[in-house]
Amino acid sequence: MNLIQQGSFLTLHYRLAGLDGTDVINTFADKPATLSLGTGELSPAIEARLIGLPEGTRTQFELAAGEAFGPRNPDMLQRVKLSLLRQLGDPDEEYRPGDVVQFPTPDGQGSYAGLVREVGEDWLLFDFNHPLAGQPVLFEVQVIGVL
Repeated sequence: MNLIQQGSFLTLHYRLAGLDGTDVINTFADKPATLSLGTGELSPAIEARLIGLPEGTRTQFELAAGEAFGPRNPDMLQRVKLSLLRQLGDPDEEYRPGDVVQFPTPDGQGSYAGLVREVGEDWLLFDFNHPLAGQPVLFEVQVIGVL
């Protein structure tokens, strides 16, 4: 039986949720995920709990507040001028608290998300923290295959 090791290529179903049970990600109702351990697709704390699990395992574990995605960082709250958003995106877009906006990475090869926290007259306050930063997390996994 194959055991998960650092660098293993995995096929699995997983669910990531807050302790209130609200899913952030849930693949159980869809196609399983495939990923390579150690490439940053999962947080190091979650990967550490997967190491040693045999193929076919279904389990869940709880991670303490901040363990999975770090503490909330107040420096990750940033004001962005509305004029810049209009210049870089849809000039007619209306923003509301709770909206998620994608931003390009500096190299243009990827993107990252910011959550609108406040809307000012000519600015928006974005939260770039992971949605579960500083919170306890429930991780449920069914290991389908290990290579």
